[in-house]
Amino acid sequence: MGFNADPPDRRFGEEGGQLSYGGYLRLTELLAQQQPQSQAPDELLFITVHQVYELWFKLLLHELEAARSAMFNGELWQARHVFQRVHSVERVLVEQVQVLETMTPQDFLEFRSKLSPASGFQSVQFRELEFLSGAKDARYLDRLRDASEEELARLRRRLIEPSLWDAYLTALSQRDLPVSDAEIMDSLLAVARDRRSHDDLWQLAEDLLTHDETAQLWRMRHVQMVERQIGTKSGTGGSTGAPYLRGRTRLHYFPLLWELRAWL
Repeated sequence: MGFNADPPDRRFGEEGGQLSYGGYLRLTELLAQQQPQSQAPDELLFITVHQVYELWFKLLLHELEAARSAMFNGELWQARHVFQRVHSVERVLVEQVQVLETMTPQDFLEFRSKLSPASGFQSVQFRELEFLSGAKDARYLDRLRDASEEELARLRRRLIEPSLWDAYLTALSQRDLPVSDAEIMDSLLAVARDRRSHDDLWQLAEDLLTHDETAQLWRMRHVQMVERQIGTKSGTGGSTGAPYLRGRTRLHYFPLLWELRAWL
């Protein structure tokens, strides 16, 4: 028989040559998106960090939608797996602030005037993350004057679609635990006090709380960075700047999970 024991001399991935690293990642288009508005050397840093934030926001929306679906489907193990990735990304968001802090206030002032009226306040994806997490506020639709119709439609959809908390309540109800406003704290206490029966629900609640806590840590680091850069100056988009951001640090996505601690 003509069986050849020696495999042909082929290298994995080179057959056909239809795809390259740069082509797959669309690097030509991606690296053309940094367009400084001044000659200030640190403006490229500023643009790059914020564009990276938006890429992370896009991934977080994707993952949190997957976690929500897993909770609705009763696949709590899958939701927990996804939340571990979410937590890792959110820790990166917090650490990324220190990259911006390598820019001095003097460096920032070289190009800050070019940014007006653009502002991080206008990040549609960040508002989507808040809405998806349960902090829904329809007033933002009127404040985002420069948002496109497609972006506003996304926000309107986030306002009416189930939040992560809605999905968790569904997971509780699937375990025959009541979720009415009058009974929800009793159900949360039942989960906390009977880990033998409900440890998966307890751990999932802890994942939600970590998501909440890490988002709050990012807000705190962000406002500290803003205060370090511009002090009490108004924001480029017309907000009060650091005072507005400082007020947002008290936001909780899942207040009942924080309140639960006082009842244990």
